[in-house]
Amino acid sequence: MSDELPDSIHLVLVERLPNHIAVVTLNRPEVRNAINPAITSELGHVVQALNADDVWVIVLTGAGDKAFCAGADLTTVGSGQLDDLWTDDAGFAGFVFAKRTKPWIAAVNGAALAGGLEMALACDMIVADERSTFGLPEVRVGLVAIAGGAFRLPRVIPPAIAFEMIATGQSIGAQRAFSLGLVNSVAPAGDSVTIALELATRIAGNAPIPVRESLAIARRTSDLTESELVRMSDEAWSRLSKTEDFAEGPRAFLEKRSPIWLGR
Repeated sequence: MSDELPDSIHLVLVERLPNHIAVVTLNRPEVRNAINPAITSELGHVVQALNADDVWVIVLTGAGDKAFCAGADLTTVGSGQLDDLWTDDAGFAGFVFAKRTKPWIAAVNGAALAGGLEMALACDMIVADERSTFGLPEVRVGLVAIAGGAFRLPRVIPPAIAFEMIATGQSIGAQRAFSLGLVNSVAPAGDSVTIALELATRIAGNAPIPVRESLAIARRTSDLTESELVRMSDEAWSRLSKTEDFAEGPRAFLEKRSPIWLGR
């Protein structure tokens, strides 16, 4: 698969913005951005391309104002094509278990349900429209949240609340999600992308390689021992010390100017 990044793909739109920021939009608003085989293939391509592209922070959102993503397209599931919504290396939607080297922010603008919530949980941060809802309703249709929801949600919010959401299939609103620590902030109606871009801009103002290395460590805190995390940190420092940006921060501080990050 080529790493060349098109300006837009039919079901996954990619917009490059200043400051090394990109917005990726799931583009099936007529079905609440539900995931079908085509969007799975296209999103997997976009993830790989952005890993190689000169983009430092990515915002993921859904087209329209009804849903971030309503999960798997049940027409696809009902026709026995569930496997076509997964890729071997990245899981559901070509996204939830993908190896992503850069920060991803979910800008949730409506319902994030089932696989949609699992996609948001796969991101590093979540900004939610005040009208947003979050839930794992799989049990209501005889399914299991196998795309990360059943184990990622209890890592993020109090386990008892996560267990209740998983077992009942009931959803929670944006303010409850914020109070539980599921989302970073709640935006006014229609402004989730705007607020997510403000967060992305703050992140992109920092040295990009240290951001990536720091998040790579932080993502592993729940499944590595402290000694393994120490070794991972030492290895990150060793790689960082060989970059051009390593000396730029201290030099800019001494020269009383803003650093100019090169990302290499």
